[in-house]
Amino acid sequence: MTERSVTGTGADDFLAHVLAGGTGEVEEAVRKAAAAEITPRFRQLAEDDIVEKNGPHDLVTVADRAAEAHLTASLTALLPGSVVVGEEAVHADPAVYEALKGDAPVWIVDPVDGTRQFVHGEAGFCTLVALARRGEVLASWTYAPALDQLAVAVRGRGATLNGEPIRSGAPAPGAVLEVAVSHPDYTTPDQKRALLGLTAEGVRPRPCGSAGLEYLAVARGGLDAVAFSWEYAWDHAAGLLLVAEAGGADLTLTGERFRITGGNTLPFTAACDAATAARIRSLLGAR
Repeated sequence: MTERSVTGTGADDFLAHVLAGGTGEVEEAVRKAAAAEITPRFRQLAEDDIVEKNGPHDLVTVADRAAEAHLTASLTALLPGSVVVGEEAVHADPAVYEALKGDAPVWIVDPVDGTRQFVHGEAGFCTLVALARRGEVLASWTYAPALDQLAVAVRGRGATLNGEPIRSGAPAPGAVLEVAVSHPDYTTPDQKRALLGLTAEGVRPRPCGSAGLEYLAVARGGLDAVAFSWEYAWDHAAGLLLVAEAGGADLTLTGERFRITGGNTLPFTAACDAATAARIRSLLGAR
């Protein structure tokens, strides 16, 4: 990894470096965290390595906590003065989430997105990292180590998967839209009713897996849309930028773009193109 001095105005230099496509240092940090803390524990978890946070569908493992700690150290070293909003840190102290509204650069981290799949020994999990400032996502990294996939997006510069550009593309005329939707355990009664709108003719809803990998599927043209009913930034920041830079679009029920700082009208959708996003929004009960 190239050593960089990013104190003072150097922090702005580092952000400019990333926005110019200089994502290699972060890619290396993400790969190192996964290699040190996640991959060695894949299919090797002991029973006491797994804890329920808020029920059987909300799990945390020793790998989640260790990988977030690893990334917190390495990412803030790359960008001194930056802060980390990580899933496990916010679970320990909800006030950490407020950093998304501040002026400091923020690393948004989900160390193991798809923990349920990770616990079950399935390959469908990933590490999500996004770099944001003042509520705007500037760059993102989606790394699925068991699948050997690394997707990177930089605002205004497009999206890549394993170094190759990706585009989402519009669905074929008359094609049935495949949409990944929130698990019922994460929806309110009103949101359940909204999601039932996706049982319309020409739409095939299915339960979502790892949010990060569902966003990647939309970005690379393998899925038409997602419809989610929760707004934690660590699940969505990386994927929303990835979809946008691949040519897709996102909308909340009120027709606004999703805000990582919160206050969104849910459910919301991210889709392969603007027309598909508008159609999914209408089926969800646009306001």
